[in-house]
Amino acid sequence: MVTVPELPEVEALAAFLRENAVGHVLARADLASVQAIKTFDPPLSALGGLEITGVGRHGKFLDLDVSGVHLVVHLARAGWLHWRTGLPPAPPKPGKGPLALRVHLDDGNGFDLTEQGTRKGLAVYVVRSPSEVPGIARLGPDALQVDREQFAALMAGRSGQLKGALTDQTLISGIGNAYSDEILHAARLSPFKGADKLKDDELIRLYEAMRATLTDALDRQAGQKAATMKGEKRSGLQVHARTGLPCPVCGDTVREVSFADTSLQYCPACQTGGKPLADRRMSKLLR
Repeated sequence: MVTVPELPEVEALAAFLRENAVGHVLARADLASVQAIKTFDPPLSALGGLEITGVGRHGKFLDLDVSGVHLVVHLARAGWLHWRTGLPPAPPKPGKGPLALRVHLDDGNGFDLTEQGTRKGLAVYVVRSPSEVPGIARLGPDALQVDREQFAALMAGRSGQLKGALTDQTLISGIGNAYSDEILHAARLSPFKGADKLKDDELIRLYEAMRATLTDALDRQAGQKAATMKGEKRSGLQVHARTGLPCPVCGDTVREVSFADTSLQYCPACQTGGKPLADRRMSKLLR
C-alpha cells in the first residue's frame, strides 16, 4: 500500500520539524536527484548557514522558513521525510536510488527526502515567498479552515463527481485519495454522486465527515515520530486500501473501482444503497 502524504501527515511532519529543527542552522542541503529541484533562484546553496525559523503547511506542501528563504516540498505520491541522527558528512552520490535531498543541521542531525518507485513526482522549491510555487498559488481554501457556508458554495459551483471535487486542490486543499475515500464513507455518500446535486442534509453530513475524519487523523498523528506516521495512518483507515475486507461499520465487503493509475474503495451498503459501482475504466459509473 502506498501511503500518500495528505493534510494530516504533512501537518504532523511540520509539527515534528517545528520541535526538532526550528532554531537550528541549516548547515547545507545536498541534492541527490536533480529532477527533484524545480527552481534555480535563489540556489539551493543559499540555504546554507541560515537558521530555520519556522515550519508551515500549505495544502499538501511542507514549508520550511529558513530566515526568510523558503524550502518548500511536495512529497507527491511516494515521497517521505526521514529524520536522521548523526548524518554522514560526505555528500550522497547522485543516482537512481530513493534519496532526493539530504538536509544537514548544525548539530549533526537532519533529514532525508526520499521517493520510492520509478515515477518521480517529489518536488523541491527554494523561493523567497511560498506564493511563488505554482501549486501553492492555485490552492483552494484549506480543508480544515473552510466553514460550512463556504463549503456549500464550493460544492454547488462544482460540476462532476464528489470524489474528484474533494481531491481537487484548487477547490479545497489538503485531501487526497485515501482521506476522500474515508470522508465519503463516513458521510454515507457515493463517490460518484454529483457535487452540485447534494441535498442540504447530505452537504451537512459531508462537511461534518470531512472535519471529523481530518481532525481524528491529526489527533492520532500528534506526537508521532516521522518514522511511525505512515503506520498510524494505515491503522485508522476504514475503507481505503481495504478491498475485500469487511466494512468496520456494517460488515459488508469493501469494494474497489480502478482507474488508469489509481483506485478508490467504498462500502456498497453504507454508500451506494447496496449496489456495486461498475468497475471498468471508461464506463459511465452508477451514481
